[in-house]
Amino acid sequence: MLRRPMLRTALLAAAVVGLSATAVSAQDGGFSLPDGFGVEIGAGTDNRAKAISKTSGDAYAYGIVDWVASDQFYVSGSVEGVDSNGADWETKVLVGWTPQVAGFDLDLNAAHKWLVDPIPGTDNGAWEFTANVSRSIGPASARVQYQYSTDALGPTGSFSWVEARLGWEFTPRLEGTAAVGRREQRNSVDYTGWNVGVTYALTPNLDLDVRYHDTDVDLPADNKYDDAVVAEIRLAF
Repeated sequence: MLRRPMLRTALLAAAVVGLSATAVSAQDGGFSLPDGFGVEIGAGTDNRAKAISKTSGDAYAYGIVDWVASDQFYVSGSVEGVDSNGADWETKVLVGWTPQVAGFDLDLNAAHKWLVDPIPGTDNGAWEFTANVSRSIGPASARVQYQYSTDALGPTGSFSWVEARLGWEFTPRLEGTAAVGRREQRNSVDYTGWNVGVTYALTPNLDLDVRYHDTDVDLPADNKYDDAVVAEIRLAF
């Protein structure tokens, strides 16, 4: 009998393959999504967010549907594989605003997350608020991100996450980025995390990302803080 993480990975991988084939077939047939809509699907060897693993080191896959309501407003819905409080899935709905101010690109959004079928009694819903400020000059790019939640999923209470990221476009198809962030949280471990890696455009719609992640936490009983090299593939259309 398959373990739950293995079953989740197998099901999600099958979904990614199926949707990828559908996307290729649709593009060959001249089909296009309605105006304003976009879809992204992908899979990776580990689901990393804020420098730590959300799948305890297991592979995962995800899907995102975006709708751009205007030049500055958008709505997004997503599902991703996790290993959290007995849940194998996490869903999210997000509303965002993307103005430009003094040459800087802003992305301000509010998201609500849900764990699907967690252990009974688990805190399975959470609000998360994000502010991104970014700018690109030639091949160089930079971004500062701030995230805050009044009450995170599961037993974790409020948290804040601040991250700085630098990037460099080596070629039109190859970009390298490095980031470092700090998370302060109630009822859980405070830590600093970082990552460095490259993203390569295999095709105009298909990217491969290979990245090294690590934190300053050493907890043998909890491998989500361990360092890892993570590979992800992403298809957008």
